[in-house]
Amino acid sequence: MVSHPLDSLLDSMCARQEPSEQEKASLMCSLLRQSPPGELGYIVHDLCVLIQDDKLVRQEAACVAACHNKNNFIPIQINGHTVLLTHYNDLGGNRFFDPENKFSFEFDHLRGATSKPQVHGVMLDKGELWRIALHKGLKAYVSCHFPAGNCCVFKKSLGKRQMYVACIEAQQYQPSNPWNCLWKSDWTFALTPFTTEVTGIFLLQIHYFKDANFHISVSKSVSETLNMIDQSQFATDFVKFVKAEDDKFHVAILENIQALSEDIWEKNLRRKLPVTRTFMNWNELLNDQHLNTSVSNTEVLPCLLKHTI
Repeated sequence: MVSHPLDSLLDSMCARQEPSEQEKASLMCSLLRQSPPGELGYIVHDLCVLIQDDKLVRQEAACVAACHNKNNFIPIQINGHTVLLTHYNDLGGNRFFDPENKFSFEFDHLRGATSKPQVHGVMLDKGELWRIALHKGLKAYVSCHFPAGNCCVFKKSLGKRQMYVACIEAQQYQPSNPWNCLWKSDWTFALTPFTTEVTGIFLLQIHYFKDANFHISVSKSVSETLNMIDQSQFATDFVKFVKAEDDKFHVAILENIQALSEDIWEKNLRRKLPVTRTFMNWNELLNDQHLNTSVSNTEVLPCLLKHTI
């Protein structure tokens, strides 16, 4: 069985052995890296309560938050525009640029605050015209097919080649329900004569946390060769390809979920995990007279003691 970093921290605290600052930092970073999209702030808050050292927690969280935001294509609002934070528009020093509206800004990953916007000039050459056509086509597709989706197309130079990365993110954060999920994909290709190979990577993450702690993470890679005759034709073919692969990925996920029928659960888990569809009433057990203890006034944290058996 793999040990969870929180177990090590709690074990040390329960044994009244104060972990060193280095041990705390290592354990905190491990926990923060595992945080699902949209939940980093909650984990930082909980660690501040648990560690009782706000400065140390925020110091370690600041570095992890930068990677977390860029890895998950976190969208932010600035000057009335939505911008994705990614590795592709990172200028360094916590500064990012918006290729569509031609400006850059600083971003505080821990506070979620933007500052110091300024013009970021981009030459309107052939490569930029291709990027604009791609963004226009992709934005129309995302607006129609993702209720809460955003996209951006970035142009990067790799030697003498012009590389493009199209990023899509769609998230639904509903902690009051309680569940959170993220769908993201990025599509990479080069501006080459006649044809180019487009490579796409999907990632779907779901976190359900009502009476359980249920994580799903699904990823998939695809590739296809597309013709590059002109901007308009390629943008149309690219969007068709993205839509077709999105549909395949979506259908495959629904089929896998449907396959988790009662028969599958009973055959695979019946001998390993007893399923009674009931909850253990820990407070009632603690108050049971047969325990012969004075715990009637003990307050138990339900979030730590509620388990499904």
